[in-house]
Amino acid sequence: MRPVPACAGFTLIEVLVALFVVALGFAGVAGVQAMALRSGREAAHLADGLQLAASLAERMRANPAAMALADAANPYLQLDFDAAAADPPAAAPCFGDGACGNAELAQFDLMEVTSDLAARFPGGRILACRDAAGASSWTCDAQPGAPIVIKLGWREHGETAAPPRVLLPVAGGGV
Repeated sequence: MRPVPACAGFTLIEVLVALFVVALGFAGVAGVQAMALRSGREAAHLADGLQLAASLAERMRANPAAMALADAANPYLQLDFDAAAADPPAAAPCFGDGACGNAELAQFDLMEVTSDLAARFPGGRILACRDAAGASSWTCDAQPGAPIVIKLGWREHGETAAPPRVLLPVAGGGV
């Protein structure tokens, strides 16, 4: 009779410890993946918001007659639209026949931008105002000669309020 050789191998505890370490690794990878997806979504929203604000800024620059009006008469500086609280304004009635004046063109611009905001950011808000401080709050100081800025924000992750996430200067204090 020959003696039975001792079996070399892993014990059950060693196998369980190895499985635990592998499970921790997978959990870490899943957490990093979820954070990457969320960050990518937020970056895409920020890019869309910046594009929308830049579109409004270009529309404002393309209508210098409306921008030259006093602040109280400037249709662009009356923009304070919350997509969660209101429907976008109606289009200018003259736009179909091509005989729009500067005020009607501004009304059409505002309708296009607010409709786009409502479609892309259902809980979004956009505001155009004079704000020298450039603060990332919805208040504007409205000081004469202060730069015109566009503030755009939207709700994310169950937020109840939409803080401004984009602050885009349109024109210096001279306009």
